[in-house]
Amino acid sequence: MARQLRPEWPRPSRATPPGKARPPARPPAKSPAKLPALWKTPAPGRLALPLLAVALTLTLALLAAPAAAQSVTLDLGEGGSLSSTTIQLFLLLTVLSLVPGLAIMLTCFPFVVTVLSILRQGLGLQQSPPNMLIVSLALFLTWFVMEPVFTAAWEAGVAPFLDGAIDAPAAVDATLSPFRTFMTGRMDPETYLSLAALRPDVPVEPPTPGSPLSVLVPSFLLSEVARAFQVGFLIFLPFLIIDLVVAAVLMSMGMMMVPPAVVALPFKLAFFVVADGWTLLSESLVRSYL
Repeated sequence: MARQLRPEWPRPSRATPPGKARPPARPPAKSPAKLPALWKTPAPGRLALPLLAVALTLTLALLAAPAAAQSVTLDLGEGGSLSSTTIQLFLLLTVLSLVPGLAIMLTCFPFVVTVLSILRQGLGLQQSPPNMLIVSLALFLTWFVMEPVFTAAWEAGVAPFLDGAIDAPAAVDATLSPFRTFMTGRMDPETYLSLAALRPDVPVEPPTPGSPLSVLVPSFLLSEVARAFQVGFLIFLPFLIIDLVVAAVLMSMGMMMVPPAVVALPFKLAFFVVADGWTLLSESLVRSYL
């Protein structure tokens, strides 16, 4: 048999086909550039000036050492110690931080500021007069009413303590004595008796200036707030009548969509201004403590 020969196919050429671009040749690798030296040895002449400045600074510092500030000394007094002085300073800072609270609890400030706030609500004004103005007016009215009490407390306790005549506990008791008398005169006896009945260690008897402060102060505050609400009821009555009259007039005119509070506000303001309300109210608040 004759050997069958297979036809030889042409091998594929490695040449780039006509429709495809030839990839670009890679650029030759660059050698890394030399970095500049970070530290160079300075010339000998450049070191002379900085070294001279450092030496001059150290010399001046050593020469100025005797002229340093004077030593701090703490005089604790005769027989005083650091612990007792620290406790006294701590107690003094505590008392100073409680002064605003004492001004509210032991004076007529709760009564005055509550009445003024009710007056603003009765007028129908939400933000006028502002709270800062109301509190300021209440503080100055409180100062006007409580000035004799403040003077008596200063003369009885604070002034002798500053002169060294009495010690701190006696000064506190003498300072609180005028406030005890003031609170006892303004207090509702029934309120005090009801609170004293809740304390088994407090005798249930009418309040006196010597009663415990833990019962005397809350009884005084509750009595002042209750009395302020009674005055506020009397203040609200004329403004309530104006609101009712304005609402009835608007209903009779068929203007039911108009809010009566908006229409009644100028009438209430005019009534309060014509009646000289601020002066009358301030005089009434002050006279209630005389």
